[in-house]
Amino acid sequence: MAPRVLIADKLSDRAVEIFRERGIETDVQVGLDRDQLIAIIGDYDGLAVRSATKVTVKVLEAAHNLKVIGRAGIGVDNIDVPAATAKGVIVMNTPHGNAITTAEHAIALMMALARQIPEANASTQAGKWEKSRFMGVELTSKVLGIIGCGNIGSIVADRAIGLHMKVIAYDPFLSEERAVDLGVEKVELDELLRRADIITLHTPLTDKTRGIIDAAALAKTRKGVRIINCARGGLVVEADLKAALESGHVAGAALDVFEEEPAKANPLFGMPNVVCTPHLGASTAEAQENVALQVAEQMSDYLLYGAVSNAVNMPSITAEEAPRLKPFVRLAEQLGSFAGQLTETSLKSIRIEYAGDVAEMNVRALTSALLAGLFRPMLSDVNMVNAPLIARERGIAVDEVLQTQRGTFENYIRLTVVTERQERSVAGTVFSDGKPRIIQIKGINMEAELGRHMLYVTNEDKPGFIGALGTLLGSSGINIATFHLGREGPGRQAIALVEIDEALPTDVLAKVAALPHVRQAKPLAF
Repeated sequence: MAPRVLIADKLSDRAVEIFRERGIETDVQVGLDRDQLIAIIGDYDGLAVRSATKVTVKVLEAAHNLKVIGRAGIGVDNIDVPAATAKGVIVMNTPHGNAITTAEHAIALMMALARQIPEANASTQAGKWEKSRFMGVELTSKVLGIIGCGNIGSIVADRAIGLHMKVIAYDPFLSEERAVDLGVEKVELDELLRRADIITLHTPLTDKTRGIIDAAALAKTRKGVRIINCARGGLVVEADLKAALESGHVAGAALDVFEEEPAKANPLFGMPNVVCTPHLGASTAEAQENVALQVAEQMSDYLLYGAVSNAVNMPSITAEEAPRLKPFVRLAEQLGSFAGQLTETSLKSIRIEYAGDVAEMNVRALTSALLAGLFRPMLSDVNMVNAPLIARERGIAVDEVLQTQRGTFENYIRLTVVTERQERSVAGTVFSDGKPRIIQIKGINMEAELGRHMLYVTNEDKPGFIGALGTLLGSSGINIATFHLGREGPGRQAIALVEIDEALPTDVLAKVAALPHVRQAKPLAF
């Protein structure tokens, strides 16, 4: 029986033809509401969407036969990826199809803002001829600050340099070497805020980037700064931006994305120094065609042959090696995620040691899984396919070392991350039960299985600390599932890795950090 695909958002006619030419039954039903989608989704093996259709838990619960969701575009905000993963549904995106289009839109908004083109157009067409009212600014020699210098941000940098602007960039994953290649100056966020005449955002929306432009950040900017956001709503705190615009500290803003979309009402609408567009970053004929054709090819390859490309929730692994490799992929992802959540400064290099039988496995897939886990806390759109490319684009050296068995364990993977400030290592293995375990952190031996919610604490090895930590968590209503300890030696550095039943509230984290002898306290999620 031929696979069936539902196209729920408008794709090009050529994309529909690709599905049908390859023998896939294809139905196009655009504009379905949630209940309508739920009523029919159980009949389909594949679902192709853009950003309009919301693939929620309820939709996935009704998707009894669904195997793959294809997103024609980059962001998967409209898809509940964890729920899809739990359901065993692959989620694919098309990460490179609309990068140029989005970058060009950011440049267009920057020019419109600098010369007040929308207002001047409205005034002129109203017959007012207010030539003296619209005094603009030149872009030449201005400092453009780019927050997020990945695929799209680097294209913006290239175009801005062509306009003879001075470009500075903040991106924790951007190496000095890559910055030199791009012709930009790499800076920390506070320096970018302080120096930039214009700030443009090109970073995904994650827990670390949400509200990155808020009142505190805007207070650090120079008077007369202009803000552009073509990335994701939620990066800019709109109420704080409005206050800064009203005070005159921010000269203008251009927004293509908003905290709530569709944005039919917004506190920034109607302000004279604000330019707004309805999420048009990817809206060119070329980009729409590219991502549509790409998603059709990817979904067809998977449904017909099992080939996986640009999956955000599944590694690229052949059917033959999957059973043996699967637990080590999970281990690699966890090691990467562990290090990524603890890394707060720019990465310089990564060293991965594969020891024992694991060194004879598909280490390319394992490295991709590890890199995806490492980058994901900062880059939500990373997956096993694009993680190595992201490392190369940012000039991060990745060294793989294969060696025979050493020490107690038959197999292990050790990740060492070198940042601008420090070097951190974490190692793990897979036991006979198929479950990954952490076996060493920063050279300190311990054995721990990682749960969904963890608390990582480094402290001085002093009497009473364990009791104080347990008492604090208990009095705060936090239940401890497992408690793992390790230390360098008596009285020296120690590590506590605590599994808890729920996410740690920020006020409780602050209390843990304030305990005597604590050097660092960090919540982790897996």
